[in-house]
Amino acid sequence: MTPPFCLHPGQYDAAIVDLDGTMVDTLGDFVAALNLMLAELPVPAFAGAALDAATVGRMVGKGSGHLVKSVLDHVFAQSGSACSAIDLIAINDQAQAGYQQHYAAINGGHSTLYPGVLEGLGSLQKTGLKLVCLTNKPLAFARRLLKLKGLDGFFCEVFGGDSFERKKPDPLPLLKACEFLETLPARTLMIGDSSNDARAARAAGCPVLLVTYGYNHGEPVRRVDADGFVDSLAELLEGC
Repeated sequence: MTPPFCLHPGQYDAAIVDLDGTMVDTLGDFVAALNLMLAELPVPAFAGAALDAATVGRMVGKGSGHLVKSVLDHVFAQSGSACSAIDLIAINDQAQAGYQQHYAAINGGHSTLYPGVLEGLGSLQKTGLKLVCLTNKPLAFARRLLKLKGLDGFFCEVFGGDSFERKKPDPLPLLKACEFLETLPARTLMIGDSSNDARAARAAGCPVLLVTYGYNHGEPVRRVDADGFVDSLAELLEGC
């Protein structure tokens, strides 16, 4: 079992918490929406194409635009079909629109809270830390999901992938979150599940804690440069 990551009193002023793969397992939502999207595309290469959770999990984390493009590239590569640059642009535009429509309808319906999330957030809140949620998911989807899962009350603000000019792993979203919180990056803990979160935190000057159960693009998370790891957010204050 991973040793507890102990948050000592006064160590931090605030925490920035990722959403997908950190608080909520949303792979079911992604898979369902992407498969519905593929079924609507009038391209022979997509006929009968279906994605599983393992495949999608390797593509999640850099925003919906990147996710859809990665899926299209994957399906084309699997089919061995060729496609012109113009066709790819047209297909991508249609796919992006279809995905957004289906995800909006599905959002939260195939997702579950990870064990210990409510306990962990509650403990952080009781210590007096200011909490914001920062995700690469579009803001409207993020707000809706947090509300559906009963998490919205823990956060003083939510920032999505469309809240700023750039997304994680760029440090800009973390720096903007620190500005909102009126905290120094060095005293603002980033809690996430992937190298995306860690790279953004390192570049912004924030300490970073990673959960071991998330997505991390299909790679072992313990290989990522981080300040600590926990198997559950409920461990955050255990043994302190």
